Amino acid sequence: MSAILAVACLAIWAYLLAARGSFWRGLVTDEITVSRPQQWPAVTIIVPARNEAEVIDASVRSLLQQNYPGALSLVLVDDDSSDGTANVARTAAASSGRELTVVSSGGPPAGWSGKVWALKCGIAFAETMQPDYLLLTDADIVHAPGTLSWLVAQSLNGGFVLTSLMARLRCESLAEIVHVPAFIYFFQMLFPFAWVNRTDRRIAAAAGGCMLIRAEALGRAGGIDSIGNALIDDCALAARLKAVGPIWLGLTNRVQSIRAYPRFADVRQMIARSAYAQLRHSPLLLAATAAGMALTFLAPPLLAVFATGWPRYLGLATWLAMALSFVPTTKFYRLSPLWGLGLPIIAVLYLAYTFNSAYRHLRRRGGQWKGRVHVNAPSMQ
Repeated sequence: MSAILAVACLAIWAYLLAARGSFWRGLVTDEITVSRPQQWPAVTIIVPARNEAEVIDASVRSLLQQNYPGALSLVLVDDDSSDGTANVARTAAASSGRELTVVSSGGPPAGWSGKVWALKCGIAFAETMQPDYLLLTDADIVHAPGTLSWLVAQSLNGGFVLTSLMARLRCESLAEIVHVPAFIYFFQMLFPFAWVNRTDRRIAAAAGGCMLIRAEALGRAGGIDSIGNALIDDCALAARLKAVGPIWLGLTNRVQSIRAYPRFADVRQMIARSAYAQLRHSPLLLAATAAGMALTFLAPPLLAVFATGWPRYLGLATWLAMALSFVPTTKFYRLSPLWGLGLPIIAVLYLAYTFNSAYRHLRRRGGQWKGRVHVNAPSMQ
């Protein structure tokens, strides 16, 4: 039995390392030169914000300090906040000498997730200005001054209907160090960026913290209404947009999240919010995911410790290959490569959060975030 298990683990990791779009190498980044257009299109930035008073000041300032040569407007959607988010944003804008428009969402109606409804409100207002592009970004994201110019140039150069940057997440507390690099690693494993960016691959994904979208392409894709009840809105929107044109997603250092996750419980809440939705709320997919994670991440170190003979050495070699594949990600976050040896334990944590996500869904707490419960929570008899 251990021999079969060892060979199966080796085959899985041979595929992941050699035939999964080189996801683990983290080569798809914004560290590429883009030619500047002669004419810069008009852009409207939309920031949905619900109770984000702690981070909105830095986010708004970074957006108003963009050195973008074209027409630029900023819309903040106050998503029924109770902590003065809108006032903090207005103060930040006033001190910068730039204009900010605040739109109130009034809270989502039935059949809509909160963030997507807030985006709809912002997009509806933006349409009155007829921008060529929409930049959708989160309230906890800060952008380097040249971010928007790079995004627009990249979009125009490649003809992309969606250009997205995976924000560099905060990685300071122990909870963040344990989870954040693995989050980026697992996301790329699930959605290899090289495949996302290819027109001959159906796989689509985006990072909701920074998405530049061609306004006319959004209309052709069915508008934001087409993903009205989506919990994982960025990937859902990417799938819609890839159906009408090419998309691009890459890693970056110029876009950073400043949201802190100081405790393990904070990270668990963030992951459990949407993990089961990624599995389409399917118990069968949950069981298959658990089995796949156990075989992929747990079996190699267990073989290395408990097996005998060549299965032990094969398990050890597979575990080391797994650890080495994590090195580019730990290097990106300036962490020791030894964290790769702990990837099996981290995988167990993520699997536990996924089961917790399923449990919350069954208890009518699916997608709970900032006092709201996602619309797809099932009824309980």
